[in-house]
Amino acid sequence: MKHARIFRSDFLDRMATDQLFPLFDLLPEVSFFLKDRKGRFIALNQRGCEFCGVATEVDAIGKTDFDFFPTDRATAYHDDDKAVMESGEPVLNRIEASPESIRSPRLVVTAKVPVRDQKGDIIGIAGMSRRVEEFRQSSGEIDRFAKVVDFLHENFGEPITTAELARRAGISPSQFNRRFGQAFGTSARQYLIRIRIEAAARMLQESDETVATIALDCGFHDHAHFSRSFHRLMRCSPSDYRQKFSWHNG
Repeated sequence: MKHARIFRSDFLDRMATDQLFPLFDLLPEVSFFLKDRKGRFIALNQRGCEFCGVATEVDAIGKTDFDFFPTDRATAYHDDDKAVMESGEPVLNRIEASPESIRSPRLVVTAKVPVRDQKGDIIGIAGMSRRVEEFRQSSGEIDRFAKVVDFLHENFGEPITTAELARRAGISPSQFNRRFGQAFGTSARQYLIRIRIEAAARMLQESDETVATIALDCGFHDHAHFSRSFHRLMRCSPSDYRQKFSWHNG
C-alpha cells in the first residue's frame, strides 16, 4: 500500500497536472473547479464557467465566489469550502441549489474534496457538481425516480407521504427509502425540504407575503421547523434573508 502511494506521488510529481483539466470539458454535464486556500479559482471547466457567468476560464482565475454570486450564496460556498479544508473531510453527494441563480428551481449533486501537497498539507479544494435532472437521466436507478422528482417539484407545498412517493416509483416504502438515498445521496424528505426552502427564498424575494404565510405555502405547518430549516440551509433567518435582499436591491 505504501509503495503504491509513493509510486503514484512520484508519477504525479513528474506529470504536467494541467493536462488533466481539459478532460473535464469533455463532460459537459459536470461542473468542475479547483480553488486555493483563499478561495481563488485555479481551474474551472466550461460548465463551471457557465455557472459563474464568464466566457472562459481566464475570466475567473484568481477571483472568488464573491465576484460572481450574491453575497449570501457566496458566503455559503466559502463556509463549505473552509469546513472541508479545515477538517480534511470530503463532502460527497450533497443536494443543494444550483449556483447559477438563487431564483433557479434546479438542484445539483455536489462533491468537494481537500487538495493536498506532497507533504500532506491541505493547499486548496476541488469540487464537482451535476444538475439533478441530468444526473437522473444518465442513471438507470435515478431514472426510475423521474416521476417522483417531478411530483416533488410540482407539489412541494402539499402534504406528501413516503407511501405516495413509493407508489409513484412502483416499489415498496422500504425499498423507496433505501434506493432514493443510494441514488441521490440524501433522503426524499431532505430533498423535499431543500426544494421547499429554495421556493421560500424566492417568495421572500419576490412577494410581500408574511413569513408565516410563505412557510405555509411551502408546506411548513410548524413555523419553528421552517425557521430552523431555513437557517440551516440559507445561513440566516427568513426575516434577515428578506431584509438582506431588500437592502441589496434598494
